[in-house]
Amino acid sequence: MSCKHSFVDIKQHVKHSREFIWFKRWLIEGYNIHQLSQLSHHSPSKLRRIIHYWLDQPIPPSEVDFTPRHIVCDGTYIQQRKGIFLILDSGTHKVIHGEVNLSENYTDLKACFKTLNFSPSPISATVDGNPAIKNALRYAWPDIAIQRCLIHIQRQGLSWCRMVPKREDARVLRSLFLTVLRVNDHQDEQSFYSALQAWEGQYGEAIRRVPGRGRVFSDLKRARSMLINALPDMFRYLDNPDIVKSTNTVEGYFGRMKQRYRQHCGLASYRKDTYFRWYLHLVSK
Repeated sequence: MSCKHSFVDIKQHVKHSREFIWFKRWLIEGYNIHQLSQLSHHSPSKLRRIIHYWLDQPIPPSEVDFTPRHIVCDGTYIQQRKGIFLILDSGTHKVIHGEVNLSENYTDLKACFKTLNFSPSPISATVDGNPAIKNALRYAWPDIAIQRCLIHIQRQGLSWCRMVPKREDARVLRSLFLTVLRVNDHQDEQSFYSALQAWEGQYGEAIRRVPGRGRVFSDLKRARSMLINALPDMFRYLDNPDIVKSTNTVEGYFGRMKQRYRQHCGLASYRKDTYFRWYLHLVSK
C-alpha cells in the first residue's frame, strides 16, 4: 500500500549548511526577513529559526594565513565603557583579530595582545591617543614603532581650538593643526617643528604657567599638551612608507558594521555580542 508521497532523509548538518547562505545574507548584506523570504521562498518564521540557530552556534576559530608587519588598532564603544577592539593589517586591510565586549584599558588590552603569537613581531602599529593601547603594545612587542593617527590629532586639536578662535595663540595653534596632514617629507617635518617651536616660545610657556580657567582656556591647554605629547610618534611614516598615518581603515570597518547592525533593530539585546562576533568572523575587510 502506497501513500503516494516520497520522503528524503537529509542529515541535519547538511540542511543547516544549505541554509547558512541566508544567514550570511542577513548578516553581511543587511537583508531583512521580508527580503530574504522573497529571495528564498522560506516563510518569515523559518528564516528567523535559521538566523537564531546560527547565532547560537559556536564561531569557528579564525586563522590568519600571513604574519602582519604593520597593523592598525582602534576600538569603538557599543555599550557604556565596553565595545569592540579591532586589529587590521595596514596593507591588505584584512581583520587580524577582533575582541567583543572589551574595555580599552591596559589590563584588557595586554591580555588581548598576548593571545597573538606573531612571529616575527609587527614592525609598527597605528593607534589613536589612548595611552593604554600604546603601553599594551609595547608590553607585547617592545620594539614596535608607534604611529599616532594624525586625523585623530587634527580633529581633536581643531575642536579644542574652536572653529573661529578669538585668542591670537589659539588662532596660530589652529593653523598648525591644519598643516598636520600636509607633512609629506622630512623637509615638511622640519618646517612643522620650527613653527611649533616658534609658537611654544611665544605662547606655550605662558599658557603652561597659568592655571586652567574657563572651558576655552582649559581646552587650549589640552590642545597644547596633546600635540607636544604626540610629537615623538607623529611622523614615523616618513621613515617607512608601509606605515599608515591614520586609523581610517578601522573606522570605515566599524561604520559599515554599525550600519548593518542598525538594519536589524529588532534583534534581541542578548544576541548583540554574538552578532558582532559572527560579523568579525565573516567580514574580513
